Amino acid sequence: MSLKSVKREPNALQRWARETVTELRRVSWPTREQAVHLTIVVLIVMLVAGAILGSLDFLFERLFVVLLGR
Repeated sequence: MSLKSVKREPNALQRWARETVTELRRVSWPTREQAVHLTIVVLIVMLVAGAILGSLDFLFERLFVVLLGR
């Protein structure tokens, strides 16, 4: 039996890389328009959530100042 006739299994890293590339080819990527729209939605939600959390933080801070008299 020669060395060329022995079929070698690819190591885990090679197999992972090959499978990852295969899966990325199967992905249904969004169009540019969809990506821009979803990015805008995410930014708006982040701003609203930040404003709400910031307001709550400010109100609770003021409440503690009043309650603790500092």
